[in-house]
Amino acid sequence: MKERVIAVFDIGKTNKKIILFDKKMRVVYENEQKFAEVTDDDGFECDDLILIEKWLKSTIQEFIHSDKFDLTHINITTYGATIVCLDEYGNRLTPAYNYLKPVDERIPESIYKRHGGRDEFCRRTASPALGMLNSGIQLLWLMKTKPEVFAKIRHVLHFPQYLTYTLTGKIYSEHTSIGCHTALWDFDNMSYHQWIKTLGITLPEPVPVETYTETEIEGKKIRIGIGIHDSSSSLAPYFSESKGKFILLSTGTWCISMNPFNSEKLTTRQLDKDCLCYMSINRSPVKSSRLFLGHMHEAAVRIISDHFDKPEDYYKHVKYDRKMSEIIRKNSSEKKVFFRGEPFERELTDKIDMYQFRNYEMAYHQLMNELGQLTLQSVNLILPEENDIQNIYITGGFSRNEHFLNLIKEYFPEKKVYRSEISNASALGAALVISGLKPEVNLGLIECKGNKD
Repeated sequence: MKERVIAVFDIGKTNKKIILFDKKMRVVYENEQKFAEVTDDDGFECDDLILIEKWLKSTIQEFIHSDKFDLTHINITTYGATIVCLDEYGNRLTPAYNYLKPVDERIPESIYKRHGGRDEFCRRTASPALGMLNSGIQLLWLMKTKPEVFAKIRHVLHFPQYLTYTLTGKIYSEHTSIGCHTALWDFDNMSYHQWIKTLGITLPEPVPVETYTETEIEGKKIRIGIGIHDSSSSLAPYFSESKGKFILLSTGTWCISMNPFNSEKLTTRQLDKDCLCYMSINRSPVKSSRLFLGHMHEAAVRIISDHFDKPEDYYKHVKYDRKMSEIIRKNSSEKKVFFRGEPFERELTDKIDMYQFRNYEMAYHQLMNELGQLTLQSVNLILPEENDIQNIYITGGFSRNEHFLNLIKEYFPEKKVYRSEISNASALGAALVISGLKPEVNLGLIECKGNKD
């Protein structure tokens, strides 16, 4: 008898995955692909939509005809800040423009001036001014720079919804994609911002992320979801926990701190410190801050390793010393070594005096204390004034760094800190919202008690 499975396509900028989950949300199959980028009509690199679409359809066909799996549901989770435009016949007009593509600053400024100025506009849309990373600005950019293309636009889809459209032919919008620093959503009124009317384009009203379309593919009826933004999707599994309110620290190149339980409105100060709001699967704001943690760590470790003539991964062998860390923390509150001394300063100092350290271990403890303080500042930005958060979940690369775990535990002694060994969190979230099931999900939570030595 075939095993009933849910297929999730997890589309990242670098890696593209297909993951199959059984009814207990266990991974039963996983495969990863990397596709070379192509260039858009301006010569800037972007994802190859033709290749991705071909891979989606051929993979689905493969599992429809599988002797082992019975494919019942499909969903897609992918990165945000990317739109695809269609003409009146449903044909694609634009490539998936890269959100790193530069844009003339005068283009978004024209909108800011009409709607209370940059600070007020960004606060209201919970979207720091990030150029093409604000996907709504991509529409404005098209109107200003490619009017002949813009004139043909009839439908605008965010990337997750475009990919599901290629399978179902249905036009949808949902809150997790619209609420992801798009500059399209008015978080004060929880509706599209009024500036959208100036575009002359009607955007589809968002529907619940659990929405699906029953679609027949090669004679088999499959429930296909409408797609979900990957950051919001990665939060979804943690709502199944009954341990109380939580924040999630998703760590790697970036440390993204997410709080789905802070209903306070975003402030201009928080925006200036790299905060924004996502939207949860429950259609409520998720206050989030970000820190370039992994990149900063990598750059500083390289300096330490060069000075002490050690391999770049030597830090993995450095045991956490609580007493050394406490001494450094007292000193580094007044004196920074690796980063500039001002609060929220995230740039390496121009000249780092490595000769003040007796050994690699001491230097690495200093580095982690400074990164820990920056993480603390980042997390504090998303905590409400009445801080009733009980748990901190840490996922990703730094969930395996005992220095980082111990520091977070010491900074928040009143909270329980857990490392989460769950893999494919975004894909799991996408599977959960489309499944209609509420299985007990193993999040691989291990409580961090802190180093007492």
